[in-house]
Amino acid sequence: RYDLSRVGRYKLNRKLRSEIERCEELFGIELEKPDLDQRVLTRSEVLATCTYLLSLAMYEPGYRLDDQDHFANRRIRSVGELIQNQVRIGLTRMERVVRERMTTQDVESITPMTLINIRPVVAAIKEFFGTSQLSQFMDQVNPLSGLTHRRRLSALGPGGLSRERAGFEVRDVHFSHYGRMCPIETPEGPNIGLIGALATYGQVNLFGFIESPYRVVTKGKVTDEIVYLAADEEEEYVVAQANAPLNDNGTFQNQRVLVRRSPQAASLQDLHLQLEQAVFFGATTEISYVPPEEVQLMDVSPKQIVSVATA
Repeated sequence: RYDLSRVGRYKLNRKLRSEIERCEELFGIELEKPDLDQRVLTRSEVLATCTYLLSLAMYEPGYRLDDQDHFANRRIRSVGELIQNQVRIGLTRMERVVRERMTTQDVESITPMTLINIRPVVAAIKEFFGTSQLSQFMDQVNPLSGLTHRRRLSALGPGGLSRERAGFEVRDVHFSHYGRMCPIETPEGPNIGLIGALATYGQVNLFGFIESPYRVVTKGKVTDEIVYLAADEEEEYVVAQANAPLNDNGTFQNQRVLVRRSPQAASLQDLHLQLEQAVFFGATTEISYVPPEEVQLMDVSPKQIVSVATA
């Protein structure tokens, strides 16, 4: 028995949906496309996984290795989720106590009050708030320090990294941090790069991934419509910078606009090269000039890259 969870199903759909469609064209059959309520693997996904791995091994274009430091593969575990896990631990302990009492007590005189003891659940919650590495007294020296503390992101703690084992790649600034996590606000010392801060306009979606806002550009004209995109969704678009000069009607002044495009992630061939040379090189975003008609999105503000408290 297993459960992919909502997040696992969402990520699997994002990864394999196009590959399933490719398999349909390749084999001339109709395959199942699971929705978000499907919590287990389907036969179509097993087939799509096999064809994806074969294409990756054959160095076919468009097939890339996953970057574990990309924000598409790293999510926020919110306070509610952490407490939910503690409640689950407490309920499991309580279940064990109830089963033990059911075997020892008389069936005729047994009542719910004699079976159920809430103390294991209370103890599990108190254990989280009292001893967890992620439970801290809020910094209330001034309003700004309190705001900063509430917007802090940590890669440490249960289920995360340890400062002793975390390497340079994990701590380094990644291009997917743009508009999501501040590249400046991080402590000096052993925690550098492991403790960060949410960017000014960043927000966390239902699945725990950080989204950044963008203005929609239609036929070379910048509109007031705002869309929030996660790191993997942003890669599907051509994005102009926020300070690109505009005319009064919302069109771009220059005939060529500076944009960033989808990055080229490391391929299997790159991985072999990295292992041979003992070096690391991650994905790089392509920066180029394009006609205004090719621009699809625009940053909302130059300060969306940094956090609220960055001086």
